[in-house]
Amino acid sequence: MTKRNRTRHRGGRRAAWLLFASLGVLLGGMIIMGINMPDHSYSGALPPLSPAQAELRSRLYRHIETLAGTIGERNLDHYSALQAAARYITEVFTELGYQPVAHPYHVGSYLVQNIEAVKPGSPETDEVIVIGAHYDSVRGSPGANDNASGVAALLELARWLRAQPVAREVRFVAFVNEEPPYFYSDAMGSLRYARQAAARGDRIQAMLSLETIGYYSAEANSQRYPFPFRLFYPSHGNFIGFVGNLRSRALVRQAIASFRASAEFPSEGVAAPGGLTGIGWSDHWSFWQVGYRAIMVTDTALFRYAPYHTPGDRPERVDAESLARVVDGLRAVVLDLANDV
Repeated sequence: MTKRNRTRHRGGRRAAWLLFASLGVLLGGMIIMGINMPDHSYSGALPPLSPAQAELRSRLYRHIETLAGTIGERNLDHYSALQAAARYITEVFTELGYQPVAHPYHVGSYLVQNIEAVKPGSPETDEVIVIGAHYDSVRGSPGANDNASGVAALLELARWLRAQPVAREVRFVAFVNEEPPYFYSDAMGSLRYARQAAARGDRIQAMLSLETIGYYSAEANSQRYPFPFRLFYPSHGNFIGFVGNLRSRALVRQAIASFRASAEFPSEGVAAPGGLTGIGWSDHWSFWQVGYRAIMVTDTALFRYAPYHTPGDRPERVDAESLARVVDGLRAVVLDLANDV
């Protein structure tokens, strides 16, 4: 190798090293910015449930038992059960004083539906908040945590908000067909809903996806993560997570700040590139596709919960007491978002 070639070779290696170093600094900066959340997560012993929280726990568990126990696996392979779940959700919304609306569409020869209940806002604004959870379960699973827990929270948040004054309209939506083989496809209920909202010009300011929120463990190494998140988050799965893409970072921070100000329960938050493992794994992804800010509220699912997507995802595996604490804290999140005008 000539001297000129050796110099050129060293220069090429130096340029490559600088490029990788720059990318590392950029990625590190993005991660630090994405995990930097306001206030601090709750730590220490959890206080006893208040009487109101105890009642909430019982109602949440009844919803989960009905959806994942009485009705059971609910998807297009079990179409009658999927329809039974839709009827149950509609009946509960109606009992709560809402006028639920079905948004039907066809998947092959099957008629499926999203179910929406609306809490009107002030006539002075046309801004909207969407709270959503999918009511289908994956093939082969009764889906207690994934996602009867999210639907139960959706129904109980709707119950509580019914009596609260809000500036922004709040839509509670139970989505169909979140699970494979429809995930990330045109048959996904939340994607249908988000596209229709965007086509109408709906001014959705925030969307919260309630996804697999019923399992918690304080045991060491009960929490696992894909790289690089394992470098920054605790190894015990006793927290609720708030997850968004980079565009939704402000929403993640706002939601977790509201939660931490009102809830005595551990919480973690992250805003990261939507393509990273796990970041876009629920109905919030659908709203990103049409430009809305959206986040997922989750117990992190398979990174913590061994029965995920198995026949073992049954009601008795759900930690209803912790779920009640989480839903109680989410009340403040929803109310703050609904009045942030």
